[in-house]
Amino acid sequence: MSFGGFGGGDVSSGGDKGLSLPLTKVFRLAWSDPDLKSRLLFVLLMFAVFTLGIHIPVPVPGFASDAISDKLSSNYVFQMIDSFGGGALKRLSIFALGLNPYITASIIIQILTTAFPAMKKELEEGGEYAKKKQNQRTRILTLLLCILQGSGYLSLISSAVGSLDLVQKATILCFWTAGSMFCLWMGEQISERGIGNGTSLIIFAGIVNGIPYQAQKLVSGVSKGLVSPFGVVALIAIFLVTTWAIVYFTSSQRRIPIQHMRRTFGTKVVGGKTSYLPLSLMMAGVLPIIFASALTSIPQQIAGMFGGTKTQVGQFFEEAGNWLYPGNPQLVAIWFPIPKGIFASVIYCALIFFFTYFWTAIQYNVEDISNNLKKAGSYVPGVRPGKQTKDFLDGIISRITVVGAGFIAIVALVQYIAPAITGLTNQNIISVVSGTSLLIMVSVALETMRQIEGNLLMKQYQ
Repeated sequence: MSFGGFGGGDVSSGGDKGLSLPLTKVFRLAWSDPDLKSRLLFVLLMFAVFTLGIHIPVPVPGFASDAISDKLSSNYVFQMIDSFGGGALKRLSIFALGLNPYITASIIIQILTTAFPAMKKELEEGGEYAKKKQNQRTRILTLLLCILQGSGYLSLISSAVGSLDLVQKATILCFWTAGSMFCLWMGEQISERGIGNGTSLIIFAGIVNGIPYQAQKLVSGVSKGLVSPFGVVALIAIFLVTTWAIVYFTSSQRRIPIQHMRRTFGTKVVGGKTSYLPLSLMMAGVLPIIFASALTSIPQQIAGMFGGTKTQVGQFFEEAGNWLYPGNPQLVAIWFPIPKGIFASVIYCALIFFFTYFWTAIQYNVEDISNNLKKAGSYVPGVRPGKQTKDFLDGIISRITVVGAGFIAIVALVQYIAPAITGLTNQNIISVVSGTSLLIMVSVALETMRQIEGNLLMKQYQ
């Protein structure tokens, strides 16, 4: 399954990144079309099943979701995973792991494929069989990661509310693994029988499911006088500005003019026109944030597996996790007191830049594009076909990737800067309306709407 639905631009297919039809008209036309209506209804059905699964707890007696949430309210890894899953983790839901193991497995397989030329050659030349084989490897690794990540979460939860015996741990891990694989199956079904990218839509559904609970807590805080009305206004302003910026940057493109040579077929002359090669400003979408967040959260998960602060190994990884959390206010004195979050922010941004370039290099083969243009008799005006075209495109992509990665890094850090502006301390509320979660929601919604509009325009053309 591809991750292209996470707001990444499909530069090979062309087309405008913005919507050419009004949003209401897209919905109205899609709902009036029988095929698109059935696809949309299937997506909504999968959302309903996912929402139901979030509220179905694993049958372990003696564990209350409120107690788990209160005890682990200061643990940023727990809060981040819980907000992405719509509150499934704190409920000990069967969908507590969600798609996290699959995402991590996909990262590892993609890196290995790029690092080992034999695997890369096999994928490029093996066709459909090679893709199925890579998907099989990803699923096997996903199963292993379900057990590893689930064990880490269990250690984290048991350290907060009490110990679990072996039977209880095995029961929870069994349900969690089955739930995670079921989420993966739902994502595949959405991609095949629905509309949009199934994996990204399942993550989108998890984030949206957590919004009503966070909004209720915000309203409750205002009514009790715990939250300042000014903070709420400032949060809404940040939400609107960030949403506008995400839509603007996601829809932005660098268009390269392409001149097609004039050809004569008998008495008919074709070609000779100019088209554009659109390069999206955010080719990698939100994947760099997801990858960077997954890596920076690993030490905290390992610390939970080794008992947290109760053991020396757990203490080591707990401290490493503190150095990798951008919102950490703890001071460290080297030459002068600096919050650990400053160092973590630098590492976090560096990882975002690295994964942005890494994913762009995987998805966009400049040499292939240059060769295809040369074979088709097309060229960039003022640039010679072949190596010069490759170098020209490579230079442009490198420059726009810097801008895209910089914007992604800024959006990722907004959720850690916003508390100082709004005065709110609930990190879940901040992240949902101003950070990574908002970027995922807006990017996935735009990408899905573009696919719906593309289907409508294709049918109109036919």
